[in-house]
Amino acid sequence: MKHLLNAIREVTPLSEKDCFYIADRRKTEFTYPIHSHEEYELNFIANAPGVKRIVGDSIEIIGDFDLALIGGKDLEHVWEQHECKSKEIREITVQFSSNLFSSDFLLKNQFCSIREMLEKARKGISFPLPAIMSVYSMLDKLSGEQNGFYAVIQFMQILHELSLHAGSARTLSSSSFAKIGVHSDSRRIQKVQKYVNDNYREEIRLVQLSEMAGMTPPAFSRFFKLHTGRSLSDYIIDIRLGYAARMLIDTNMSVSETGYANGFNNLSNYNRLFRRKKGCSPKEFRENYRKTKMII
Repeated sequence: MKHLLNAIREVTPLSEKDCFYIADRRKTEFTYPIHSHEEYELNFIANAPGVKRIVGDSIEIIGDFDLALIGGKDLEHVWEQHECKSKEIREITVQFSSNLFSSDFLLKNQFCSIREMLEKARKGISFPLPAIMSVYSMLDKLSGEQNGFYAVIQFMQILHELSLHAGSARTLSSSSFAKIGVHSDSRRIQKVQKYVNDNYREEIRLVQLSEMAGMTPPAFSRFFKLHTGRSLSDYIIDIRLGYAARMLIDTNMSVSETGYANGFNNLSNYNRLFRRKKGCSPKEFRENYRKTKMII
C-alpha cells in the first residue's frame, strides 16, 4: 500500500509554559488548509453561513454560528470558504494541551463532565445553539482578558458550561477514521464491536452476532440500537466507510480498491452509501481533501 507524503501537522503557537493559546480574528475569508495537531481546539465562528466544516470524515455546511471542540492528533479539520459571502466573520480559536489536566485531576468528581466531553471530542463534537449562546459572552470576555490567572479561571468556566451541554453535542468524525476504539457500557456490545472492528472487511451476519451476544436476532437488534443509537447495519456501514475514507486520503489506492478493501463488494453500492453518509462521492471526498492539503 503506497502512502501519500502530504500529511499535515501544524505547529501551534502554544508554549509549554502556557495553559492555552487564544486567537480572536475578524476576517473576510477562510484560507487555512486542512490540518491536524496534538492540541485540543475549541473553535467558535460567527457570521459565516455557507462555510464548509470538515472534521475527519464529517463534511457539513455551517449556519450563522458554529462551535466545535476537536481533540486527537490524527483528526484533520478545516473550515473552508465554500459558499460564504460574509465580510464580517469572527473566529475565536482556543488551543490547549491534552496534558493541561493531569489524569488524577480529571478523575475528581467535580470534573467528570469535562473529562467525558474531552473524551468525546477525540472524534470532534459540534455544540447546539443553546450551548453556543451560553458561552458566547464568556468567549468574548476571555479574548480580551489581560490577567493570565483570571483568563484560566474563565476558560475553566467555559469548559464546564460546555460540558453540561455535551450530551446534546453531536459527534462528527467516525471512530474508524479518527483511529479511536469504541467502548460501550455493555460487555455484550463491547464483544460485538470488537468483532466488527476486527472483521469489517468480511461478510458479517446478524445471526452470527446475536449468537455471540447470547440473544435472538430481533432482541439483539433492539438491544444494539438501544446502546449505540444506531442499527447494526448502519454501525457496520459507518465503520467500513470510516476506514475507506481514511484510505482515500492516506493512500494512492483507486476509489474501487478502497471500497473492496473495506468490505464493499459492489462499487455502485459503495458510491451510493458514501454519498448518502458523507454528502459527496468517494472521488469528491478525496479531491476535497487534496486541494486544500499542504505541508506545515
